[in-house]
Amino acid sequence: MVAVIKPGHSMHRIFNYNENKVKEGVAECIGAENFPLNADEMSLKIKLGYLLKRIELRENVKRNSVHISLNFDPSETHLGKEKLMEIANVYMQKLGFGEQPYLVYQHHDAGHPHIHIVTTNIQSNGNRIDLHHLGIRKSEPARKEIEKMFGLVVADAHARREAFRLKPIDVKKVQYGRTETKRAITNVLDAVLYKYNYTSLPELNAVLKQYNVLADRGSEQSKIFQGGGLVYRILDEDGKPVGVPIKASDFYDKPTLKFLEEKYTLNDTKRQPFKSRVKNEIDKLFVGKTPTLDELVKQLERRGIHVALRQNDARLIYGITYVDHQTKSVFNGSALGKQYSAKAIQERCDFKETVKPGLLPPPVQKNGSTSLPAQAAKPDITPTLQDTNSNTVPVTIAGGDLLDSLLQPEQAADYIPGQLKKKGRKKRKRKNISNNQ
Repeated sequence: MVAVIKPGHSMHRIFNYNENKVKEGVAECIGAENFPLNADEMSLKIKLGYLLKRIELRENVKRNSVHISLNFDPSETHLGKEKLMEIANVYMQKLGFGEQPYLVYQHHDAGHPHIHIVTTNIQSNGNRIDLHHLGIRKSEPARKEIEKMFGLVVADAHARREAFRLKPIDVKKVQYGRTETKRAITNVLDAVLYKYNYTSLPELNAVLKQYNVLADRGSEQSKIFQGGGLVYRILDEDGKPVGVPIKASDFYDKPTLKFLEEKYTLNDTKRQPFKSRVKNEIDKLFVGKTPTLDELVKQLERRGIHVALRQNDARLIYGITYVDHQTKSVFNGSALGKQYSAKAIQERCDFKETVKPGLLPPPVQKNGSTSLPAQAAKPDITPTLQDTNSNTVPVTIAGGDLLDSLLQPEQAADYIPGQLKKKGRKKRKRKNISNNQ
């Protein structure tokens, strides 16, 4: 079993998230503990109102709502509603929330059985339950005890990574409807927004694109961009947006542009200790050898570092971002230093763009003349000019005939007739000089 605890400041948001799942037919409320009535006897207004009344007992507490999910191994499909409620009750008792009002929802929208619990940390006497390090202090010991008590699959570190590893959205399975698209994107956002240290929208997209999701502001001329809006979209195998775009404000956590920008500064501080790991892994690949760019990307992938290259319409690389999945930190190349930027990495990899010879300008020599291609070169010839006395004057020209030489703009570009270079100063007449002198 894996337990995830999310403290929040909006009971409405947590409650509506689960109830909307019920409306969509992918969840059901299977229990209500410490409420005046059973779950099926209460309307939505009564459920939410009872929790809000408890919160009003301590209005100065900002983090007053708690959203918990208990996730079970995919093989444990035999767990019925009664067993799930029993597990939820034992867990809440050991967590210190046994006397708190809480609602339990069973969700059916993932590949593994799981339940969600909605509650508050404000007690009936107005005191609050401390949420600081609640997961380490109480949730982890409770999880291990419950696994033994109910014979559940033990969620050690390896099993947890394998069972709940985030996978890219399978575009073929999504029917491009609003509900399916929103559900698929939500699963990716939940796993990325709070775990990765990104400091800009391109850095966030470097992570999201690996799971076929894009955070899109639209073009600079669009209403979305000018209004500071943001939408999330699903990408196909070619990286092109498909399906219905979903506004950021429509998601449960409301991951709007403002929400993301508030995280940038904090994330920058959190990622600083992990810069050296990425830099060291890159530098080690250049020791004693010069890998190609493709080799560099593949080797870093094996070390848990994804390399996202940004290219323009002409397929020229102008940017690079490193996503370290081990430390959950994202770095634009320039953030690591000049030698890790896109330009520097291509130079260190001896990366060369293939350009058609016909598109290259002819190389310019030091003397300013343009060298001719080998196939166009002509043997040295000695044409003759005739002077006014009909004497023959030999003129030697290397690499071409006289006419070609005279037509070369490079040879005459800097030529200025001597009489035009400087104008002589006019002599100024001396005043007060007698004509007799």
